[in-house]
Parts: sequence; C-alpha cells; structure tokens
Amino acid sequence: MPTPTSNGHASRVQIQESRIMSPLPPSSSPIAFKEQQGRPPPTTQQTLAGKFFRNLFKGLLFSQLTLISLLVIVLTIRGLISASTHHFHPKKWYPPLLASVAVSGVASLAWQCIFIYNPSRAVKATFWLSPILTCSVGILLVLIGSAVDAGIGAVFVLFAITQSLYGCWITPRFEYTDKILSLATAFPPARTREVVCLSIIVSVVYSGFLVTGIGGATSTRTNLDLLFISVIMISLAWTMQVLKNVQQVAISRARYVNFAHGEDMDAWNAFRITLKHLTGSICIGSTLVPIIVFIRGSIRSVNLMSGSSDEVMYSGADCFSTIANKLITLGNRWGFVHVGTYDKGFMEASSDTWKKFRSTTGLEKLIDSDLTSSFCFLSAVSVGAVSSLTAGIWMLLIHKDYALEVSLYAFIIGYFVGRVGLAWLQACVLAYYVAYSEDPQSMRFDGTIPNRIQRLQMLSAHRDNRELEVGREREEDSYNNC
Repeated sequence: MPTPTSNGHASRVQIQESRIMSPLPPSSSPIAFKEQQGRPPPTTQQTLAGKFFRNLFKGLLFSQLTLISLLVIVLTIRGLISASTHHFHPKKWYPPLLASVAVSGVASLAWQCIFIYNPSRAVKATFWLSPILTCSVGILLVLIGSAVDAGIGAVFVLFAITQSLYGCWITPRFEYTDKILSLATAFPPARTREVVCLSIIVSVVYSGFLVTGIGGATSTRTNLDLLFISVIMISLAWTMQVLKNVQQVAISRARYVNFAHGEDMDAWNAFRITLKHLTGSICIGSTLVPIIVFIRGSIRSVNLMSGSSDEVMYSGADCFSTIANKLITLGNRWGFVHVGTYDKGFMEASSDTWKKFRSTTGLEKLIDSDLTSSFCFLSAVSVGAVSSLTAGIWMLLIHKDYALEVSLYAFIIGYFVGRVGLAWLQACVLAYYVAYSEDPQSMRFDGTIPNRIQRLQMLSAHRDNRELEVGREREEDSYNNC
C-alpha cells in the first residue's frame, strides 16, 4: 500500500507540480495538501441554510443514538425481568441471533479477502452465489411450516430468481467491471484495512447491542413493543448508512487525491477528519440517497415495462425519465467524493459531479450501467443470507416459534454489516470516475473508460439501426396489407 509523504517541503513541491499538470475547474480548488492533517477548506461560501441543515442532521444523529441507547437498555432490563412471566426464553432467543451477528462480521471480512485475492472471480461468484444463498433462506422459511413463513419464503425464492435473471442479463458487462474494479482498488490508501476493520467491528458491536433491545421488546409482544422494534430497526438502518458513508467519504477523498494529483493520503487520517468535520453532510446524503435511488429505480422499471409503441405509455415514460434525470442531480453517491474533497454541501456536490459526467461524452451512460453498486448490493445480500441461515437453522432446531423473526433480523443485520464492509471498494470506484471526469486526458488514466464508451456507442448505434429497420418492415407490411 502507498505510504504518505513524510517530508513536508518535498510534499509541497510535489503538490505544486501536480497542480500545474492537472488543472481543475475554476469553480473549485483541491484540498489544501499543505495541511493534510487539517480540515478540507470549503470551495464556496456556505449559506446559513446549508450550515443549519448540516448541524440539524448532525444533531439528529447523535440525539437518536442517545435515545435509542436508553431505549435499548430499558427494554433489555424489562425483558430479562419479565421473561419468566411471558414465556420468553432469553437463553434460546439471544444466542442464535447474536451468533449470526458475529458470523456477519466474519463473512464480511472473508469477502474482503476473496476480492483482494482474485477480483475477477469474486465478481462472478457474487452474481451466482447470492441467488443460491437467497433461495436457501427462502427454502428454510418454507420449512418452518406456517402459512406466513411459507409466504415470506416464497418472496425470498422469487427474489433469488430475479437475481439469477439479472445475472444472466448483465453477463456481457463482467469484463469491464473486472477492469474498473481492479484499476480503482489496485493500490488502496495506506491504513485502509484498519479503517475497514474498525468499521466492521463497530457495526457488529452496535448491531449486537440493538439485538438485546429487540429481544427485550419481543419478550412482552405488545403493540407498543412492535413500535419500539420498528424504531430500533429504522435507527439501525440509518446509522449503518451513515457509518458506511463516513467510510466512503474518507476512502474516496484519499483515493481521489491519488487519482487526480498523484499524491498519497493516509486513509486513517481522512477518516478522522471526516468524522470531525463532515458528519452533517454525510447524514443528509445518507437520508437522501436511499430515497432517490428507490424512486429512480422505480421509474426505470416503469420505463422498461412501457417499452411499447403506445403513445400514452411513451409520453408517460418520457415524463418519468425527466423526473429521474432531475432527481439524480439532487442526490447521488458520487457526490460523496466532493463532500470529502472540497467540503461541499451534499446537494451541491451531487449536482457538480453529475454535471461533470454529462460534460464528458458517453460518461453518464457508462456510469449509469456500472455494476459496482450491484456487486456491493449482492455481496451484502450474500452476507445477510449467510447470517440468516446461521440463525434460522439454529433456531429451527431449538425453538421453532422464533425461527421466522430471528432469521429476518439476522438477514437485515447481516446485509448492513456487509454494506459497511464493502464501502471502501465502492469509494475507490467513485473516486476513479470523478477524477476521470475532471481530467479525462490525464496520463494517470488508461484507455479502459474511453474504450468502453466507444463500445457502448457502437452498440447503441447498432440497436438504433435495428429498430429503424424493424419500423420500416412494419410500415411495409401494413402498406402491403392495405
């Protein structure tokens, strides 16, 4: 791994040279490399509204952590006291779920080792292993026996089939995905492993802590307890998103410095700076990105299903596409790179990065078809499935009544732990794309992206020509029939 420059004077000389070689847009300036230990200076005057929302979301994060911690402690104590009166068995409920949480951490670390050892095989294995593991969870839930369990198990099986079909559909893109992942992660910043391992440990410990509260609420099973469990799970999801994105901002910042300016930056130092200064923007992004991704994904699905010649359907799809194109500029994961690098607000960073993508011919379409996010998602699903199978099989053997709920909790927790573990990988790819969009002619980039863009343009032209020929054939057939 690269090591940070130790000589201060030499570092400043190298930075000045790299700035001359790699000019940046006039609207922004790079991180102050003279003070790599300090906060990245903001590139634009921060508005009062921007500062207010950053502080608001930062306050919300720490407030909910405090309140959820108090709630979990109260529920745990109450659950242990009332366990005997409500026929709840803590010795049967807690061990399988806590063990599955630990297994999710181990599986997440193992996934890192598999990817580092052979990225190409890891990518292919993920797209085929995830459906198998997901289907196994579905079969396990069906075996529990009740109608509800069978229904949820059928959903998992259907999800597995969908993954398999998706894997067959995107097989031609594997080669490019292998190349871009290998390029972006070839030389991770120094101390990246320490940041990743700490993040996984924190996610496992925090998840295990919340599990005790969920068990306490499960012991009495009132309507209010169901509300408490829902609140705890929502808190888990948002906190894990924030933890993942903190790591993503820190690693992408360090990686961007290398891609754009040829400088080395310590990942641990970037992680510390991110936690200290950028938590507010990350919390905003952690709230907006999942919502926008869900809405945009739904719109793209509608567009695929409306691929007909019907004029009403076509106009509706066109309207939805306009909305999707607008939403992506308001919040996207690539904005996290500018959040860490230039200390921008999240929405401003998202808008600026996407404008850069659109200014480079073919790059927006290339990024839209990138499989890195799919790889990370399915890897996390695999970790969640392994965790769910661990808890579900154990619970099926000792106390069948708890098997469904424990399996679902284990799957959700395992998924989020997996996402945290793979955040560094996605961060490297984000930094690579953003750095390339700002200086496509840089000697630090090879022909992987330009060649892929050219390939996509050729395929698009061939598809358009084919559609034109089909349209002409239909017109001729209709004319002959008349």
